Amino acid sequence: MKKSQKNTTIIYLFSVIIIAAILRIIPHPPNIIPITALSLFSGAMIHRKVGFLIPLSAMLLSDIFLGFHSVVPYVYGSFVLITFIGRSLLQEKKGLLRIFSASLSSSVLFFIITNFGVWVTSGMYIKDVNGLMNSYIMGLPFFKNTVFGDLFYSFSLFYGYELSLLLGKKLAVYFKR
Repeated sequence: MKKSQKNTTIIYLFSVIIIAAILRIIPHPPNIIPITALSLFSGAMIHRKVGFLIPLSAMLLSDIFLGFHSVVPYVYGSFVLITFIGRSLLQEKKGLLRIFSASLSSSVLFFIITNFGVWVTSGMYIKDVNGLMNSYIMGLPFFKNTVFGDLFYSFSLFYGYELSLLLGKKLAVYFKR
């Protein structure tokens, strides 16, 4: 990776962490947040272990203001797994269909893990199979927002990054004149 591209990537990721944290804090429709997309993006673009820290940093930064809850380990754990999805599915090829598939798979994974976490930790549901199923059923109204938000932010991050690289090259040429 060229030095200018590396600098662009660092600035882009730092900005995205701050923006992702802010988007969690300000009022927004339920489950429409960029953390899943950030996890996929970090897994695909950051080839070291630091890729796992990027979405968790945005979560931690925003949770300082929002507060912590009993499902946090399940939420954070799902983002670690989603970063693995980004690393395995999107590191080599980042086409439209791959981003769509990885985002949708991540939405499903997040739904399964976090609703399980709610069932285990909240006391809202009976601790049997019926309670677990009820937890998933009660989470369904939020799932469409999760899918929409994950797809929107995934495409925004991946193609926004490509656009920033293109603009960075154009600006570098312009300023060398």
